[in-house]
Amino acid sequence: MTLTIAIMQPYFMPYAGYFRLMEAADLFVFYDCVQFPRRGWVHRNKFTRVDGSAEWLTLPLAKSDRDSTRIIDLQWADNAEAEWKKRMAEFPALSGNSPLLSAAQTLSGSPCEYIMNGLRIVCKALDIECEFTTSSTLGLPDSPKGQDRILAIAQHYKATRYINAPGGRELYDNQAFADKGIELSFLSDYKGKSGSILERLLTEPAGVIAQEMRSNF
Repeated sequence: MTLTIAIMQPYFMPYAGYFRLMEAADLFVFYDCVQFPRRGWVHRNKFTRVDGSAEWLTLPLAKSDRDSTRIIDLQWADNAEAEWKKRMAEFPALSGNSPLLSAAQTLSGSPCEYIMNGLRIVCKALDIECEFTTSSTLGLPDSPKGQDRILAIAQHYKATRYINAPGGRELYDNQAFADKGIELSFLSDYKGKSGSILERLLTEPAGVIAQEMRSNF
């Protein structure tokens, strides 16, 4: 039996190219057991202001230790609900009424749960069928790290193929995966739009975005 697995940090409403991993995989593992990258895309994305400029929209998170906080450990700031509504109001696309927007406006669960739930909702909108799980449920020790940690997760699920984003080409070694009986594959560079999937789904037909995504394999 073959199993294609993808393992990736949960990002806040990322670009359409991210969802190719869900489309290509039988099992998508939210990589939530690793250190939270404060300058990354886990908790923020760029949206369009009234003047047409792009600006960061950042989730209202509680302050945490810079070196020891994992993605799954993130917590909301005390005034998160009010602050989130204030931040979202700065972007024209994030107003109006729709189930997707309502879900984005509601800070349910922990920040990690909120981000992952948003990704699942987008998958439904794009008609992507994939099973989901989280790396934190495996209880892996702090070591192994990097490629060895990815291999440990893939082996746990008896994956026969690991598919990764194009940026991972310099991070992984084909032979290391082959030695474990796992095929290493990468998506091609994405040639579609780079804007947040949330803003796009609120301003463009979902079918058009899905077609663009699937044409970029």
